[in-house]
Amino acid sequence: MRTVTLRRSLVALFAAAISFGAITQAQAETLRIGYQKYGTLVLLKAKGTLEKRLADKGIDVKWTEFPGGPQLLEGLNVGSVDFGTTGETPPIFAQAAGADLLYVAYEPPAPTSEAILVPKDSPLKSVADLKGKKIALNKGSNVHYLLVRALEDAGLKYSDIQPVYLPPADARAAFERGSVDAWVIWDPFQAAAENQLQARTLRDGQGLVNNHQFYLATKPYAEKNPQVVEVLIDEIRGIGEWTKNNSAAATAQVAPLLGLSAEITRVAVERQSYGAQLISPEVVEAQQKIADTFTDLKLIPKRLVIKDVIWKAPTKASPTKVATAQ
Repeated sequence: MRTVTLRRSLVALFAAAISFGAITQAQAETLRIGYQKYGTLVLLKAKGTLEKRLADKGIDVKWTEFPGGPQLLEGLNVGSVDFGTTGETPPIFAQAAGADLLYVAYEPPAPTSEAILVPKDSPLKSVADLKGKKIALNKGSNVHYLLVRALEDAGLKYSDIQPVYLPPADARAAFERGSVDAWVIWDPFQAAAENQLQARTLRDGQGLVNNHQFYLATKPYAEKNPQVVEVLIDEIRGIGEWTKNNSAAATAQVAPLLGLSAEITRVAVERQSYGAQLISPEVVEAQQKIADTFTDLKLIPKRLVIKDVIWKAPTKASPTKVATAQ
């Protein structure tokens, strides 16, 4: 009788173990990545190396395109994606809205990859001329902070201009119609407007903002799948290094995905920055300054603590040494 009982117990434990393994595998079987028409994730998607690296572990990769950072982080907040990239400002607005996110990594500064544009025949010659003017921008995006800083640098307040909050496609249409006086936008939309519309740069981010690109994950996904996150950072860093040394090949891969000419795409690719790193204390401090700025402008309702939402790698190993996902 004892032998039968022991056998039944072992069978039950084995079944439970199988069941637990199936649940764990189901939780991690699909990595859902949100991306935009810019940045290293577009290059990674085109290259296909992430899919190959995770396939051996039974993990599929699903890509979803978003028109901007705020929309992507809304997708992250509601659980439609696990991981994505945005500029500096969207994570701040998302954190203020209660999104359960973590900063995972960042790219070096790329301040010329965003700008305040005006039509080629605009009489506006400086940021100071924007007083009282209508300016299109994607609310809560990286260019939102660029506009705030540019106005401040020119001696203007945010209340001195008329913001018109539009996603990139709608903003470009308004810009072409002449229903706004200026447009604050990032690459590749910036490069396309410069090339196709001969838009003039009133001011880019040089000397004003870092324009870091951030990689973010939902807190539950990052905590349950830390080695997948490490593989992601490793792949992002690798594709960045490849792009720096092969900009022509990267342009050829990405241009069809963006639906833009090679000439426009090359400008956008070369204005980006590459070299993903885990979040440093200096970057946390810079993000805190941006968050405090938007709080002071009453564009977010409360003070945030950026250091509370930084992902901690589970091992001391550099992401470049992580070889497999589990």
